[in-house]
Amino acid sequence: MELFQNHDLIRDSLARQSYLASEKTAVAVYLAWHLRKPLLVEGPAGVGKTELARAIAQAMQTELVRLQCYPGLDEAKTLYEWHYQKQLLYIQSNRQEGKFWQEVQKDIFSAEFLLSRPLLKAFMAKKHVVMLIDELDKSDDELESFLLEALSDYQVSIPELGTVKARHIPLVILTSNNTRDFSDAMKRRCLHLYIPYPTIDQEIAIILMKIPQIKKKLAARMVEFIQTLRKMPLKKTPSIAETLDWAKTLILLNSEMDRKAVAISLSVLLKYEQDVATVEKKLDSLLPDNPDTEEDEAFAEEPPVNEKKHEQPEWLSRFEF
Repeated sequence: MELFQNHDLIRDSLARQSYLASEKTAVAVYLAWHLRKPLLVEGPAGVGKTELARAIAQAMQTELVRLQCYPGLDEAKTLYEWHYQKQLLYIQSNRQEGKFWQEVQKDIFSAEFLLSRPLLKAFMAKKHVVMLIDELDKSDDELESFLLEALSDYQVSIPELGTVKARHIPLVILTSNNTRDFSDAMKRRCLHLYIPYPTIDQEIAIILMKIPQIKKKLAARMVEFIQTLRKMPLKKTPSIAETLDWAKTLILLNSEMDRKAVAISLSVLLKYEQDVATVEKKLDSLLPDNPDTEEDEAFAEEPPVNEKKHEQPEWLSRFEF
C-alpha cells in the first residue's frame, strides 16, 4: 500500500486527516504495518490514541472496526455469536417438511447463521482494515489472553467451523489509559507507543488546525493556561478534546481570555467541581498577562497540500515535534 512506503508519507497523510503525528508516532505505525504486529498505544486519556486509529483508517480509505473494552467483555461478544432465532426458525421449517435433525444440523452451524463480532469482522474483511481495540486495560485478564492468541497468527478457532484465518491481516491498534499493567506476553507481542500530553507548540498547532478561525495569540494564551493546569494536582487534567471545546467556547463568548470569561467557562475544561473550585481560588495568578489590544490576524486560510507526498508540507514544518 502506497501510504506505508515510508514514515514521512504516513505523517503527511495523517496531517491531511487533521491529525498531527510526531515522527515517533509515524515510525511506530510504519513498523506495525510492515512487521504485522499490533500497536499498543498508551498514554493519558484524551491525548489522541483513539483518534490515531480513526485517522489511519481515513488515510487508508478503509473501514475502522472498533471493539470497545469493558469489564466482563467475553469471547462471544468479541468474536462471534450464533443467530439463535434464525436457527430455530430454520429447524422448525425443515421439521415441517419432514427432515430429521441429522439433515439440518450441518446447515444451522454454517456461515449463514453466524453473527460476526468485531474481531471476526476484521479477519473476514475483503480488504485491509484498521482494527481498534479500545481501552484494553478495562477488560479482564481472560480477554487479554484470548486476544494474545488470536493476534499471534491472526486466526481464530470456531468449534463448528474450524480454524478461520484472516483474509487480509488488519492493522491492529490497541489503546490503554494505563489503569492496569499488561502481561509480559502481551507486551512482547505488540509494538509499543506512548503518547504524552502535547508540548506547547504541538497543542497550538492542533488548535490552529482544528479551529482555523481562532486568533493565534488567543490560542497561545489558552495553551499556556492549560499547560499550567496540567501541572496542578487535579482529579482530572484537561485533555486535547477539552482544549478544543474551550477554544470554541471562548470564540462563542467573544473573549480574549479575560478573567470573567475564564471563570464562567472553567466547567468546559474541568469535569469535577472540586477542580473548578481549586482553580478559581488561584485564577488571578494562573492567568497569563493581559492580551495585546492590537487585532491579531486570523488563521483562516486553508493549509496548502503538498503535491509531493513524500515531503512534509510547508505549513506543518512550522511546528516542532
